[in-house]
Amino acid sequence: MAARTLVPILLSGLMAAAVSTGCSDNTSSAAPGKPQGAPALTKEQAQQVLASFATGMNQAGFRFNGRALRTVETDPQLTMDVAALKLRRAVRQRPPKVSFTHTTFYIPRLTGYPHWFAADAVSGKGKQALRHALLFTQAGQNAPWLLASDPYPSELALGRVALDPQGYATPVAPDVKDLAVAPAKLPKAHAALLTDGPRASGASLLADGAKTSETYKALKAGEKTLAGRGVTLSSRFSPAEYKVYGLRTKDRGAVVWYVLKQNEAYSSAQRGRLAVSGDLIGLAPSTTARTRLDTTVLVQYLATVPPKGRATISGMYRKAVTAQGS
Repeated sequence: MAARTLVPILLSGLMAAAVSTGCSDNTSSAAPGKPQGAPALTKEQAQQVLASFATGMNQAGFRFNGRALRTVETDPQLTMDVAALKLRRAVRQRPPKVSFTHTTFYIPRLTGYPHWFAADAVSGKGKQALRHALLFTQAGQNAPWLLASDPYPSELALGRVALDPQGYATPVAPDVKDLAVAPAKLPKAHAALLTDGPRASGASLLADGAKTSETYKALKAGEKTLAGRGVTLSSRFSPAEYKVYGLRTKDRGAVVWYVLKQNEAYSSAQRGRLAVSGDLIGLAPSTTARTRLDTTVLVQYLATVPPKGRATISGMYRKAVTAQGS
């Protein structure tokens, strides 16, 4: 996205890039082909929403204007992209102009607000190409359509979404009972795995992979590396207080959007061992950290949940959003 960056995370020498809810009451667990409610909008209107979003992002990026993002985004995306824009401004590097191609819209039939829809799209070209799993929401009648979430999928995860004969998708309720794990339970299970490891309660609901068990191993290795440099790191994950959204897939499973919060605390008895760098640039002055550095990170996920078996993580967007040192 226009306001984002792929800069490595946090302290020099430590790559945490491997680390990277609430419920909606307007969803249904109806089977594909049995529509309930009305489509949130038409595909033509969805295309207009996406085009307006790209225009707004480009204007905000050109001016390094985080306030301008409020016209096209809502949380958690807004908080994350404002932080990314602060980094861009601090390093004096404007984001590339954003435009979308290869777009497919997934519009659910809904019975109330918030209205929402998803879009699979690609920005950039060649080696700079990036796939998106955008999720737009509308809080109420006549309210603007705003981007709420946009994890980067590592595969065509949204290509599995089931469509009815009219081309519309079916939403999945957070507490639906016919999946391997209810969408509402994913954030807690994922947070437990990343904090306490694969043996944590609920961790077995998620398959091993780069964004689950391998991330936990990377965090533990990072803590060990930092300890050798005289720095102590404590990291904990928890479910963030944002809605969980899901769409039914062709195999009767679901794709699910949710968000985690990561709290990190760095400490060192020796001054000069801590630094505001990497993904934290722009969030606090470089001289802020002396012997302690506390950060808050938001991590968006896209999960693929089968009817039976374990859920897999197919997309992610991670961004540090606060940093405080002493």
